[in-house]
Amino acid sequence: MSTRPTTHPLRPLPAGPRGILIDCGTTAVARACYRSLQARRMSGLLEAADLVPGATTVLVDGIDEPELLAAELPGWPISVEPEVAGETVEIPVCYDGPDLETVAKAWGVSAEEVADIHSSVEYEAAFCGFSPGFAYLEGLPEEFHVPRRDEPRTSVPAGSVAIAGPYTGVYPRSSPGGWQLIATMTNPGRLWNEHREPAALLVPGTKVRFAAVRV
Repeated sequence: MSTRPTTHPLRPLPAGPRGILIDCGTTAVARACYRSLQARRMSGLLEAADLVPGATTVLVDGIDEPELLAAELPGWPISVEPEVAGETVEIPVCYDGPDLETVAKAWGVSAEEVADIHSSVEYEAAFCGFSPGFAYLEGLPEEFHVPRRDEPRTSVPAGSVAIAGPYTGVYPRSSPGGWQLIATMTNPGRLWNEHREPAALLVPGTKVRFAAVRV
């Protein structure tokens, strides 16, 4: 049974001459707002050059009359019901990360069980950022949330699968990082390809599962 859309507080903030940053308050509302905006854009009801979701915000850029959208947003009905499931992207990984034992201790399980738990979850890309192709994946139950490392690494190898707080992420290229590294993607080149449309393998709303590769 579908749930009737309800009104959630959406706070429009100016973002340049042709943009609006929508403060949605929570991640769930931000994701629902992004889906609604995307649907309007696809149907021709919203002309915008770009929609960029964040943790609790959505940036709408390249609109001719942003003040009209801003006036409409506060009473906009938003449904936070889950999106209809689409194709799930499977990412093969080896659970061999240097922080695997640390995470296992925090979870109170063995390293092998970390792999079983982490790969049993279906994740969803909430938003992208940090570097091209990096998606913030939600879905890990709260009891398995862990803090960032006390000392970030100056270089994290491409393909590293990391967790911190409610998020899982896969580094598409080598870069600094402070998350807990638990696994390695076997083919990180899939994450970002500027010659592909879309260039990012994981875009907001993409469902993701990690498949453990035994070596």
